[in-house]
Amino acid sequence: MPESLLAILKLCALALLYLFFFRVIRAVWAEVRTPSVVAASGSAGPAARAPARRDARGSAKLAVLEPPELMGRAYGLGDELTVGRAAGCQVTLDDSYVSQLHARIFARDGVFYVEDLGSTNGTFLNSQKVSAPVAMKRGDRLRIGSTVMELTG
Repeated sequence: MPESLLAILKLCALALLYLFFFRVIRAVWAEVRTPSVVAASGSAGPAARAPARRDARGSAKLAVLEPPELMGRAYGLGDELTVGRAAGCQVTLDDSYVSQLHARIFARDGVFYVEDLGSTNGTFLNSQKVSAPVAMKRGDRLRIGSTVMELTG
């Protein structure tokens, strides 16, 4: 092989290595930074004005409203809950519009937040696309794929 081709291949490998390190650092940074609170619009009622807080009993839940075959299921919220098609998710949804690891709901300082985890089809809170961690309030509706869940308790 000519030396110029080897030099080009070395530079490409080095560029890929730097890109890999950049992605790893960016992923770590996203995990350690505190979430920015973004106001979610479309909530109704006085109970929806304050962010949902965990009480000592952990009574906050996500209740499934749609589709009809899943209606009535409820998932208790702890410190963190992941939603997706993967078997390792706490909420597993069998839906082709849901990514393997689609979204997470987590508590920070007693307030629940929802965060999209880079899904293909997006996560929607009260019909607004979630692009950064967003504080959730009682009565908020979370849509992931064709599943609609409501924060209760």
